[in-house]
Amino acid sequence: MSSRGNIVVTGGAGYIGSHTCKALSEAGFLPIAYDNLSSGHEWGVRWGPLERGDILDQDRLNQVLEAYHPSAVVHFAAHAYVGESVEQPAKYYRNNVVGSLNLLESMRANGVQDIVFSSTCATYGAPQKIPIAEEHKQVPINPYGASKLMIERMLTDFGAAYGMHSISRL
Repeated sequence: MSSRGNIVVTGGAGYIGSHTCKALSEAGFLPIAYDNLSSGHEWGVRWGPLERGDILDQDRLNQVLEAYHPSAVVHFAAHAYVGESVEQPAKYYRNNVVGSLNLLESMRANGVQDIVFSSTCATYGAPQKIPIAEEHKQVPINPYGASKLMIERMLTDFGAAYGMHSISRL
């Protein structure tokens, strides 16, 4: 364990995830990259351990959270191609929504209350004004944006029901 604690980073072998792991390490945390390596790269994990796993595998999520006792999760794991989401919406709802629900349930089961969620401007749909203010009405126009908005709603509901703390960033 590092001096500031452990942080699980889903999608930690991807571009943004690996840079987040580096920043967490530099800030004194031990980042645990949790990734199925479907689009991430093992060579990108250099600032903490790599735990191979998929967010659709709740047993594996539980094993990793139980082993590391993280103080928080940073959640990047998602399918993220708008065009593909229109052609294969089930793939996006299954991975992004069901996988995130698995993650939240595993966090609850292991006493992890804090999550940073990587959302997207696609939750806003066609903007009425640019720059888009966070208060802008969210009306996604594709399954990718809709899946991310559903996760934002789950985070709100888990906060109200279970006291979980979340922040969503674009």
